[in-house]
Amino acid sequence: MSVLKPVHGVEAQLKQNIESFFRQDYPHYEVLFAADTADDAALEIVREVCARYPQIPTRILVTGTPWPNPVVYSFHCMAEAAAHDILVTTDSDVQVSLTFLREVATPLLDPQVGMVTCLYRGKNAGGFFSGLTAIGMSVEMTAGVLVANLLEGMKFGLGPTTVVRKDSLASIGGYTSLRDYIAYDFAIGNLIAKAGYKVMLSRHIIDHVVNQKSFRQMWQNQLRWAQTTRYSRPKGHFGSGLIFAMPYGLLGFVAAGATKHWTLGSLLLSAALVNRLVEAWLVGWIVVRDPSIRGAPWLYPLRDLLGFAVWFASYLRLRYVWRDSRFELKGTRIALRDSSPSSR
Repeated sequence: MSVLKPVHGVEAQLKQNIESFFRQDYPHYEVLFAADTADDAALEIVREVCARYPQIPTRILVTGTPWPNPVVYSFHCMAEAAAHDILVTTDSDVQVSLTFLREVATPLLDPQVGMVTCLYRGKNAGGFFSGLTAIGMSVEMTAGVLVANLLEGMKFGLGPTTVVRKDSLASIGGYTSLRDYIAYDFAIGNLIAKAGYKVMLSRHIIDHVVNQKSFRQMWQNQLRWAQTTRYSRPKGHFGSGLIFAMPYGLLGFVAAGATKHWTLGSLLLSAALVNRLVEAWLVGWIVVRDPSIRGAPWLYPLRDLLGFAVWFASYLRLRYVWRDSRFELKGTRIALRDSSPSSR
């Protein structure tokens, strides 16, 4: 297996994230890294970790950013240099347990399976606002993926980890076919499924480290994810506006109060609150074992309110920051925002 890992700056817990891929219970694999520039601060940490594990073959590539989506170009360059047939693409903010490679490799022994992807739980590394994002990953995101898998099977990938064979990747034209998709994880799974391969959801749960220390950082990330989902799965995203409980509980409380039925309003709001707490427990703890669910379950009802606001905002023409530059969506594609004075 070849692990392909792009890096971009020093992220929270970067050393621990990288090191988790060097501790795998797997006989033969290599780890490739890619950075946009040779002076990327993350490369110092990468070299330090590589030096501690000389028995694991490694390689560092400096790729530049010639494609609209620099991450996809990094994957393209690393795939071209990869020595092995199975390609494991992972984000730099991901941590895995020592059985990760073994568990994601097994389904790909079936030639009909073209891709494997993993659920993930949020790991808060930045305080309150990061906690809201992290619990949303563990509960809201997980619930949506499980429902989609139940109703129609996996026809998309999840960005923190996708695992493909070179033959299934070649069947869709390689990473070149994904060069200007912002939601490349969705697109690669969707195209591989359309090519006739199965996309499997692994039982392995990974940790997605979140470090958003301000409301603005949190909002920008949430909005980007919501807008990419809106364009990638338009019907599903529109329908997801009905899955939030707290906004409708509050609406019921206010409406009942306006007609002097405060008891009924209190019951509606209480039902919404209990609903969110039960979902947090069933999905966030029983499925992905997120320890924050046990410590602060009240965060999920608050996250539910935030999720509704983000969903509503995803239908507005709002821009966001990504990779130190300003981009905007044009359908499912990514484009650099015009930075001329007239556009400001």
